[in-house]
Amino acid sequence: MKKIIFILVAVFMFQHFYSGEFNMGTGQTQAAEVRHDNVILYATSWCGYCKKTRAFLAENNIQHTEYDIETTMRGRDGHEALGGGGVPVLDIKGNVVHGYNVRKMSSILRSLDLM
Repeated sequence: MKKIIFILVAVFMFQHFYSGEFNMGTGQTQAAEVRHDNVILYATSWCGYCKKTRAFLAENNIQHTEYDIETTMRGRDGHEALGGGGVPVLDIKGNVVHGYNVRKMSSILRSLDLM
């Protein structure tokens, strides 16, 4: 019986740790996220091109939702669903941009009247 309880507790902890519901360093629950479904960025915290993509979006006042592919299941699953590969991956209303490509991001955003 103790083994079953231990396994259930281990599975529960694993699910919550990898789902992004806990802040990695403190164990605290993260605040509710603000979602902007028109533009979704799949990125990592350490990626230089992800940082440039964030800056591009901020400079152009483009609201977006960001998912870290290393710390959240939603990020990992969304990234894989769009073909994965490297980061950043940007989903602009179903138009996917792999990598940091200012020309392509600008073109799509303009064509959808988001920029």
